[in-house]
Amino acid sequence: MSRRRAALVTSAALLGVTFGWVTMQYRLRRHREDLFHPRPLRRLAALAFLEGQATVDTLRVLQDYLSWERHPLLRRKADAVSRRLQARLS
Repeated sequence: MSRRRAALVTSAALLGVTFGWVTMQYRLRRHREDLFHPRPLRRLAALAFLEGQATVDTLRVLQDYLSWERHPLLRRKADAVSRRLQARLS
């Protein structure tokens, strides 16, 4: 009976890890897409998310975003995020 229980617990743990990974991938993709969303609040949330993603690709996307964005508040936020990421990557 204990082997069956151990197998059940192991299966449940693997299922949980798999579900968590799939959910994370979905949210990452959604946040990247939201950077160019028509709603400013979604763009602001995407900027906050990207601030935690310190990669060269993130900096490139932020540079594209800065040339695209017209809202002054969001441009300032994106510029600040870009500068912090540059400092972190240097």
